[in-house]
Amino acid sequence: MRSPILVFTLGLISLSFFGWIVFPELLYSSRSQPIDFNHRIHARIADQGCESCHGFRPDGRFTGIPGIETCRHCHREVVKTGADEKRLIHDYIEKKVNIPWHVYARQPDSVFFSHAAHVQSAKLACETCHGEIGQSTTSKVYEENRLTGYSRDIWGRTLFAANGMRMDDCADCHQKMKHEGTSVQTGKEGCFVCHK
Repeated sequence: MRSPILVFTLGLISLSFFGWIVFPELLYSSRSQPIDFNHRIHARIADQGCESCHGFRPDGRFTGIPGIETCRHCHREVVKTGADEKRLIHDYIEKKVNIPWHVYARQPDSVFFSHAAHVQSAKLACETCHGEIGQSTTSKVYEENRLTGYSRDIWGRTLFAANGMRMDDCADCHQKMKHEGTSVQTGKEGCFVCHK
């Protein structure tokens, strides 16, 4: 006869394995970006850093991922012989079609995020939240939650800045700023600041 402790232990190990290893693999699907984007090359060429491609409109709203017209300024013809640049020219620029990027940081409709409040008002550098994305030479794999349709990159906490920023990191930073007294506008750490 098996010991109840042995059965419990084996059950716990099996459930842990399923919960931590198997379930996440089933929950998320992986996709590559339409074009393997090299941030390092673009950051080196850009004259205004990140804002050369990811700037602000006159009303203070963030432009987000640049449209194909921004790419067209430099990529009127194939500069290198790589397959990604050929695809960029032939499939998107010549056809005047925006690249269907998978957006790692797309938030639910119930969430409001203001880049202007963080970059222009709080004077945070892009790297504070996005890590050293400007030094990446390839696009990381996009992992989408099969149930919600959102990226794996927006939930939980990051262990390393290079992974970008997740919602719990936002709460931690706002709480830290409140305690240090360095918040640009005090009292801006409540849930309803971002959640509609």
